[in-house]
Amino acid sequence: MDLELSNDQNQLSDVAQRFTAAKYGSEARRAILKSGAGWSREIWKDLAELGLVSLLVPAEQGGFGGGPVETMLVMNAFGGAMLLEPYWASAVLGTSLLARLGGEKAAALLGEMATGAKIVAVAHAEPGGRYDASVQTTVRKAGGGLVLTGQKTLVTGAAQADVLLVTARDEGGALAVAAVPRGADGVRIREYRTVDGRVAGDVTFENARAERVGGDAADAVDGAYDVALAALSADAVGAMKALIDATRNYLATRKQFGQPIGRFQALQHRMADMLIHFEQAKSMAYLAAMQCENPDAAERKRILAAAKVVIGQSGRFIGQQAVQLHGGMGMADELDVGHFFKYLTAIELTLGDTDHHLAAYAATLKG
Repeated sequence: MDLELSNDQNQLSDVAQRFTAAKYGSEARRAILKSGAGWSREIWKDLAELGLVSLLVPAEQGGFGGGPVETMLVMNAFGGAMLLEPYWASAVLGTSLLARLGGEKAAALLGEMATGAKIVAVAHAEPGGRYDASVQTTVRKAGGGLVLTGQKTLVTGAAQADVLLVTARDEGGALAVAAVPRGADGVRIREYRTVDGRVAGDVTFENARAERVGGDAADAVDGAYDVALAALSADAVGAMKALIDATRNYLATRKQFGQPIGRFQALQHRMADMLIHFEQAKSMAYLAAMQCENPDAAERKRILAAAKVVIGQSGRFIGQQAVQLHGGMGMADELDVGHFFKYLTAIELTLGDTDHHLAAYAATLKG
């Protein structure tokens, strides 16, 4: 397995890291988090100007035409900054889905997304479906067009999106993806903040006018979510690294008995354990990025399930240790450590928690 990055990939990583260092420090993020919108359109414009929102957009639609490894590098940087903007929801999941669906509507949306003019959100999960979405939403012909009826839950980026990409059953029972403007008649969104402070929403469709994108969407949806899961793993790894760095700095400056507490052997052992978990998570994130487009679906699912298990376990361990090593300050809103713990907790619950993927991995072994 070749883990050596090309010059272009190194430059891409450097651009993303420099951007977050310059524009997304702790104070800037807290201001965005406390704002009514919960995200910054100015930051999104900056990401568009840097070409980062077009990372996965095919070159034919004016994009960078990147792949999972490039996505991993960018998500590492954004995880370290705990980015609040809907990059994962739109530039990764939404873009991957549209690129797989194909067709004129998908191409048009991708062209607008490449410039930052449009943001999309994928509405797939439904109430009561937990992690394995059982799609009951329907799309049918009516009045010379198509209408959507149903409910979607935990739609990341629903509040920021211009267009919702909704999975639904067509009249023949096949899985379809329908595009509907967020503000269209018959669309109602209940917005709320998730545990890490980001904005999500539950969406209800009542005969909302929509336009179908592509044909049978089962394989496209499955493939896009696998790419998104690998990107989520990279996001978590970036957050873990930043959390370890913050903890190391704290241990080097906080003093007890006339010396930095980082000199105490017991605390050094705990830091070593955190680093071991980080290296395991990092390795699995690399593996997920390299295998998330593997044409062997069974092998792909096995690897991604294993990656999500390791990422979830490592994120929880590192987060808990970081909070404890910071003592009472670990619970203070003024420090980033608590925010990182919430961020990693949200990632662990997204696209299937550790127990879910542990069961999925076990099922592959039985198979």
